[in-house]
This record gives sequence, C-alpha cells and structure tokens, in this order.
Amino acid sequence: MIVLHASFPVDPAKRDEALELVETLVEQSNQEDGMIDYRAAVDVKDENTIRFFERYEDEEALAAHNQTEHFRELEEKLPELLAGEPEVMQFEVSDATELEL
Repeated sequence: MIVLHASFPVDPAKRDEALELVETLVEQSNQEDGMIDYRAAVDVKDENTIRFFERYEDEEALAAHNQTEHFRELEEKLPELLAGEPEVMQFEVSDATELEL
C-alpha cells in the first residue's frame, strides 16, 4: 500500500476556490480503481492549510491517479492558489491494522 500525506498552504483570498476544487478532487478520486481512500481536511490550527491523506493499493494506482483529469486540473491551478510551498510525504506500507478504540 502507498500512503501519501500532503499539506498545502492556501492563499486566504483563494481559499473558497481551492476548497471547491478539492471537493471535486476528493469525490472523483475515491471512484478510481486502486484507490483505498482519498480524503482532504482543513487544518484545525490554520484554516488556510489543506491536508490530504491518500491510500493507494500500489504504485500503479498512484501513477494512474496522477494522470486523471481531476488531479491535473488541481495541479494546473495550484500556483495561483498556494501561499507557500506544499509538503508531500510518501510512505510504502507493508502492513496496517485497524485499531479498536
């Protein structure tokens, strides 16, 4: 499994536009083959930071996601939406267990 965690600092003046794009991206990404889960959330300490948590079955699913129209649309518009450098971390996970709380 491939896990990505990404943080995007968004220009406050472009926040609404960014959130609209992200909503569409999340909805369409979760329908992709090989996608386990694709989520986005606004950071509770900074409402202008959007965090992504993505889980893919494998590298092929991640590569396919990066070629989709909805991903490319966001990627194309990112330079005008960002207020700083995004941070993206990729993890390769061989085992995961759901914990009961």
